Amino acid sequence: MNDIRLQVMWNRLLSVVEEQARTLVRTAFSTSAREAGDISAGVFDVEGRMLAQAVTGTPGHVNSMARSVKHFLAAIPAANMREGDHYITNDPWQGTGHLYDVVVTSPAFHKGKLVGLFSCTVHVVDIGGIGLSPDGRQVFHEGLRIPIMPLAREGVVDPWLVNLIRVNVREPVQVEGDLYALMACNETGERRLAAMLAENGLDDLEMLGAHIIARSEAAMLAEIAKLPKGSWKSHMRIDGMEAPIDLHATLTIAADHIAVDYTGTSAQSGFGINCPLCYTDAYTAFGIRCIIGPEIPNNAGTLDLIRVTAPEGSILNALSPAAVNARSTMGHMLPDVVFGALDQALPGRVPAEGTSNLWNLKLGAGQGLTGATPRPFMVTMFHSGGAGARPAQDGLSATPYPSGVKNVPVEVTETVAPIVVWRKDLRDDSGGAGKYRGGDGQIMEVAHRHGEAFGIFATFERVHHPARGRHGGADGARGVVRLGSGVTLKGKGFQVIPAGDRLIVEMPGGGGMHPPEKE
Repeated sequence: MNDIRLQVMWNRLLSVVEEQARTLVRTAFSTSAREAGDISAGVFDVEGRMLAQAVTGTPGHVNSMARSVKHFLAAIPAANMREGDHYITNDPWQGTGHLYDVVVTSPAFHKGKLVGLFSCTVHVVDIGGIGLSPDGRQVFHEGLRIPIMPLAREGVVDPWLVNLIRVNVREPVQVEGDLYALMACNETGERRLAAMLAENGLDDLEMLGAHIIARSEAAMLAEIAKLPKGSWKSHMRIDGMEAPIDLHATLTIAADHIAVDYTGTSAQSGFGINCPLCYTDAYTAFGIRCIIGPEIPNNAGTLDLIRVTAPEGSILNALSPAAVNARSTMGHMLPDVVFGALDQALPGRVPAEGTSNLWNLKLGAGQGLTGATPRPFMVTMFHSGGAGARPAQDGLSATPYPSGVKNVPVEVTETVAPIVVWRKDLRDDSGGAGKYRGGDGQIMEVAHRHGEAFGIFATFERVHHPARGRHGGADGARGVVRLGSGVTLKGKGFQVIPAGDRLIVEMPGGGGMHPPEKE
């Protein structure tokens, strides 16, 4: 089979996984999937190696899902899989880092033979426990933990498991709807893959998979060969929760791989801002791939050349039963940490620091949160501050790098929850000054439609330690969380907006690049 035909089939496989992901977006119930695209989807060979991923989705979901499928195969051997099976987990250490991300992996059959697996992830609106707050002290506080297990066997969904999930969450209709969307997503992938194999007269994915991995690995090795060899160190201090967090990285470029070691990083927290290693790995690899070989497809061939280590018990390799609800608070900062080292090795190629941490408004009300109310709700509004200035361009305003999720239209949130967004503007001059300015953050003002109290599960960074400028550029503005009545709120933890008051969130700006030019 010649290279041209294999390349055509590779492109077709990329279309298969993109249709897989679009099925999830179209059928999901939660706004996080439907509006923000907080998902992932991909196809794997029978050994659990990722061959292709959908563009739709987030790096944290995609790259941690890439490792997760091998956990599924270890728990449920391929020989025990049947057509119509779907397997599920939200285990933070075997999935994508916290309980809110549900992963479903499904075998794909062709002519009665197992030829691969499809996997996908969605961030559900609720999973029980204390909600989206980082206030938990153990993972047991944070909600329902589902080990790797069957969700459906030979096309029959397990009603007992679905009911168990329903009675443990505050939004059972949305969560159950997302479970069915996850299964539909993988079934779409399986149907399209079977059609592709039939059209090309193939019985399995073995030849195409070997080609994809070998070509991708070779391309990535060629990029690594162009780089200077050595080790470079980087450090970033961020807000943390009970104390500031120090993130230390040593990046090493060797002949045949790139390694990042987080030795020296702060110990794991007593609160839910800890990050399992799978999520640390995901965003570290993404930061590297943004600079080195960004045009090379993301699969096992490229990811296996990036090796990430962090000391056990550190905040970037938190061990069970650590609380991990807000693991993205740490994970989203890691591309900036990696850039600090890459800037020394490859000057002029990396951006300044950005807000990085998502400034999502995770809001809720109900018994045990804000008291009795006839209108309990739980909703997440995806929004962001400014990105850092680029090497030769201004930074992007209100742009969620590195997560890549879309901002949720305020009209959508106002439809599904008793919330009114009274203001949503760019926060002028919040980006750091420089020859190239950092991107601006935004200002949002939110109230309860009926004047009732509601709460925010805050997981914000850059409140005390701003995004730093690079090469003489100024730092971005710090973020501010406050009430309309003037009271300043904390950057992290569950807090109540009293009845009749408003929540005002001023999101940080990105750092600038190079000193401002004189007029």
